Amino acid sequence: MVIIMTEDGRKKDVGRVLAAIERRGLAPRIISTAPRIVLGVVEEMDPHQIEDLRKNLAALPGVEGVEPFGASFKLASRRFRGERTVIKVGQQVIGDGSVAVIAGPCAVESREGIIEIARAVKAAGASFLRGGAFKPRTSPYSFRGLGQEGLEYLAEASRLTGLPVVTEVLAPENVPLVAQYADVLQIGTRNMQNFALLEAAGDTDRPIFLKRGLMATVKELLLSAEYILAKGNSQVILCERGIRTFETETRNTLDISAVPLLKQLSHLPVVVDPSHAAGKRELVPAMALAAVAAGADGLMIEVHPRPERAVSDGRQSLTLEDFVDLMGRVGPVARAARKAIVPLPDDRSDRVAATT
Repeated sequence: MVIIMTEDGRKKDVGRVLAAIERRGLAPRIISTAPRIVLGVVEEMDPHQIEDLRKNLAALPGVEGVEPFGASFKLASRRFRGERTVIKVGQQVIGDGSVAVIAGPCAVESREGIIEIARAVKAAGASFLRGGAFKPRTSPYSFRGLGQEGLEYLAEASRLTGLPVVTEVLAPENVPLVAQYADVLQIGTRNMQNFALLEAAGDTDRPIFLKRGLMATVKELLLSAEYILAKGNSQVILCERGIRTFETETRNTLDISAVPLLKQLSHLPVVVDPSHAAGKRELVPAMALAAVAAGADGLMIEVHPRPERAVSDGRQSLTLEDFVDLMGRVGPVARAARKAIVPLPDDRSDRVAATT
């Protein structure tokens, strides 16, 4: 429930409300402090408990109103946090009105390869480097990543370019290891409802890049985010990467409507991955531009200098030349959508800067 204090409410009035909530074994949370104090209770209660607490709180001095959240996801809801969540990673930001671009190969294949790609995508204007060191593959015989060696290569590429690293973690026990090397931990589509992994990620101080499940609803995605938020990690980035439908001409079906819908329901930033949605590189640019037009806070694009030789997902990876071309086309759409593409402060300062 949401407890709204009066504008002229005193500290002792807020203290009474907090004490009344805590006496019931609940943990009150501060939603907002201005222009008035708003408190929240997110724990599950039966209807009798809810009504009893509502009546008790409504009778206290300084309480203007007590309302239900109205959604099963609470911490992820815009009712919990009125302003947008902005996530800072080093010098980069996601959710501030700019379009962050996360680019790199599906998998880290070699030290030289990831450094080459990192330098190229940075020069084109990317703000984050992606690359998989641990790969969840449909077949157990497919390349499944270099593991810790791949993490070390990513960290080196990050040091050389200044690009923060986004990479996937597959299991709860691997969270501490991946967090040593990565700036942002990705939870992939197959693990969106791996609740032990979600809670382990929630215990870290790293931002979490949470991908929508293959057949998950928007509500289920937000409830998965709730697991991370409930553990105390408020740095969650939602990713729409396409869902499985009856269509067979694309790898998945990109749900563009999820972008404005998630922004309507949640304060968390939304990034779109058109590479996994399309499965075909020639479709990626159009889908990326559509995502920016729909209001996405960022794009995740797979890029490889020689896609035909890539060990995984080469068919959906843009060439370096294609990526440069896409970045040039994103600018006008970003301006039309009243966003900006913000590069590293020391590089390519002449890129698009549309004000919000």
